[in-house]
Amino acid sequence: MARAAQCAIAVMAKAPRPNHVKTRLVPPLTPHEAAALNACFLRDMTENIREAARAVPMAGFVAYAPAGCEALFDGMLAPGTALVLADGSIGVPSGVDGFGRSLLHAATSLLARGYSAVCLVNSDSPTLPTAFLLEAAEVLARPGDRMVLGAAEDGGYYMIGLKAPHAALFRDVTWSTDQVSAQTLAQAATLGLEVVMLPSWFDVDDPASLTRLVDDLTTPRHDGPLPYAAPATRAWLEHVVLAERLIAKAPPERRGRDVYQAER
Repeated sequence: MARAAQCAIAVMAKAPRPNHVKTRLVPPLTPHEAAALNACFLRDMTENIREAARAVPMAGFVAYAPAGCEALFDGMLAPGTALVLADGSIGVPSGVDGFGRSLLHAATSLLARGYSAVCLVNSDSPTLPTAFLLEAAEVLARPGDRMVLGAAEDGGYYMIGLKAPHAALFRDVTWSTDQVSAQTLAQAATLGLEVVMLPSWFDVDDPASLTRLVDDLTTPRHDGPLPYAAPATRAWLEHVVLAERLIAKAPPERRGRDVYQAER
């Protein structure tokens, strides 16, 4: 299929090396466990994109850093997933700093390859509903310029979708704070850019959100969007018996309920 008819969806990712990824999950994880869990996240997120591509024209990527670490992803990603460098080494306007450089690098590179639109997704949401990926691609396929934003519950965003590489969206953003989503929306308003908001979702980047992930994967949801099953993540969590380890570290007021859920 011609690239002009496809949306490129790229997972923003660091090479899964101990002491370089998911460091806020150490403890309860060890550095090697955190890297292994990160690898499972990447597998599930790229498989999720592959699943969505069966319904909507899209191409799956991992936008990675640092340069030279490509081999570390071998055998880790869903079949058909390509790599694109996103280390921020391209020239960027003043005020685009930190993670914004990598985001702009990925968006610029993929749009330059001829894709009609690009969605950049975090690597921290293995249960992100497939429906959100489909909605983003479908919205961006409509005529006219716009931005799609999936706000994360912590004030950041889990996805940004674009049809043009608007550098201003990444300018003067205080990354890794609860202001990222609001600041990005403010920049879009300054540009006069139409914005379509996706439902909010959560990132797994600290022990509390890891506990929530374990809960979500072991207790079926009966309301809201259907989460992606994240089979690689689920299998790894079951293998390391992480639920019991988290229960042991939980505050006393949570421990009884969590033990009950674990024994069901």
